Amino acid sequence: MNYTVVIPGPAKGKGRPRFGGGRAFTDKGTQIAEAWVKHCAIQQVGHLVLETPVAVDLMIDVMPAASWSKKKREAALSGELQATGKPDVDNASKLVLDALNGILWRDDAQVCDLRVRRRYAPIAQTTMILTIL
Repeated sequence: MNYTVVIPGPAKGKGRPRFGGGRAFTDKGTQIAEAWVKHCAIQQVGHLVLETPVAVDLMIDVMPAASWSKKKREAALSGELQATGKPDVDNASKLVLDALNGILWRDDAQVCDLRVRRRYAPIAQTTMILTIL
């Protein structure tokens, strides 16, 4: 069984923990981004809170820079150019997986197969396909 969640907007990377007052806490930008991921998942597939192993396929769509020439934009959108840059795919996937703890699965430790890809596309969004194994 598969579930698909589309998260509109540019991908965000999980921020590093901040320390203060003798404790660690998550920065505000990461909290906002995780809340958006949760909202999208709940709206599209609801609260699943699966207990089984799962596979996750993330496709991070990045828009080419507006300042790029028409030729470079076309090359990016056709797949001739690879989408490199920020956020790192590992930080972007960490944000999504952590945000969905208690929403789609009990804990992201249940993800035993993970594929993350980034490409140029006309619209910035992240598409997640969750497969129950």
